[in-house]
Amino acid sequence: MGLQETRIESLPFVTAELNYLAPTPGKPRTYAFDPPPGEPKSTALPEPHNVPIFDGRLISDSFSLDREGFALVKHPTIVKNFYDDNEVRNVYYPAVEAFLKATLKADRVFIFDHTVRKRVDGAADVRGAGPRQPATRVHVDQTAVSGHNRVFEHLPNEAEELVKGRVQVINLWRPIRGPLRDSPLAMADGTTIAPEDLIASDLIYPNRSGETYSVKYNPNHRWFYIPEMTPDEAILLKCYDSATDGRTRFGPHTAFIDPTTPADAAPRESIELRTLVFHKQ
Repeated sequence: MGLQETRIESLPFVTAELNYLAPTPGKPRTYAFDPPPGEPKSTALPEPHNVPIFDGRLISDSFSLDREGFALVKHPTIVKNFYDDNEVRNVYYPAVEAFLKATLKADRVFIFDHTVRKRVDGAADVRGAGPRQPATRVHVDQTAVSGHNRVFEHLPNEAEELVKGRVQVINLWRPIRGPLRDSPLAMADGTTIAPEDLIASDLIYPNRSGETYSVKYNPNHRWFYIPEMTPDEAILLKCYDSATDGRTRFGPHTAFIDPTTPADAAPRESIELRTLVFHKQ
């Protein structure tokens, strides 16, 4: 066990239940709308496992997108109301684009959507019915196929040229209010994820199909979270990387119930921006 391993194993941690993918026949699929009669909403059923989730704040300076697949950054914002779609698109989008371009030394950043979440006790996570709920299953937003396809979906006239370089899908996730104590985000250390742990799963919309990775349980996985995040902090999550040179390409993550959360903690409110990040190589 190296110095870094020893340092990690000595960190404070909480033990919490994470929802992995239960074994399922065939390719898992989930409908993002009411399924056809007789069809289940999803065949991707949860398999809960209790795992230690380490407090990463003490070693946050050592995290990197290319190794662990996530990073903590300082990112103050002047946005007043994240529930105002116009303000998010006109104020937040340009600021995040400039921040990511500088931070990741990218040639170009393209933001293709965002999601606002606010936890409501007992509410289902329904698209188009108010704020989304925290995602409580271990997943990666893109796969090797869908990450590549995002370029053609959003920038069709330039895609053939853009995919000649390095393409990443990076999410910027932040709490809207803080310090965040309710339903924090857990991130898997990408160096502990085996390729066979990632299971391509269909996400079916009324007019198209997407693909995400569900994740099988592996006792080797190592998990981190950043407790009590404030609204001037953000987490960068790698959801796809076209580079195949040994860097982490996919970062599994999930919301989780922290057993140490105070009973009177404010419900989690957060926003994530999904971006395409381009390097010409």
